[in-house]
Amino acid sequence: MKDKQLNQSVALLIIDMMNNMDFPEADLLIHELKYKIHNMVELKQRCKQEHIPIIYINDHYDLWKSDVHAIVSKAMKGKAKDIIKPLVPDDDDYFVFKPKHSGFFATPLEPLLMHLGVETLILMGVAGNICVLFTANDAYMRDYKLFIPQDCCASNVKEDNDYALKMMKNVLKANISPQKELNLKNKEKGI
Repeated sequence: MKDKQLNQSVALLIIDMMNNMDFPEADLLIHELKYKIHNMVELKQRCKQEHIPIIYINDHYDLWKSDVHAIVSKAMKGKAKDIIKPLVPDDDDYFVFKPKHSGFFATPLEPLLMHLGVETLILMGVAGNICVLFTANDAYMRDYKLFIPQDCCASNVKEDNDYALKMMKNVLKANISPQKELNLKNKEKGI
């Protein structure tokens, strides 16, 4: 049975934001994320107001447990805790663990989206040139309509992020307009 209160045709995927940034290039990603986090928080809030389901898709970071609290706790001890704190999942958000780059690979994401009746995906998160790109690619191959706001996606290197966004626009037919340009109230057209 579908959740009746949700805007069924659209979902927001938040990719790898619960991240302790424990890797060699983390400072580069944190630097780029500082310019995007406000837009990411605003987009999540806008989706909440429109009852659009929020689905976190996150690496398991070698914990190999479906324990949201352990992942969030680990992220809140990392270098970017102050930056990502406003995006900590709410109790009513969905959370999907992924073992590799794509949110679709070896995860329950696809059946969850079918259960919710989703046809359009909004993607945001890190890294734009890796996990966001791979998830967008797999979503495109499953015929989802894609919105990937350019101001809600960050990578270690800005030029790599820009190139990934260009690829997602040109190859995957994604709309990469800034998040404020998304009309989340147009439920009939799926944005």
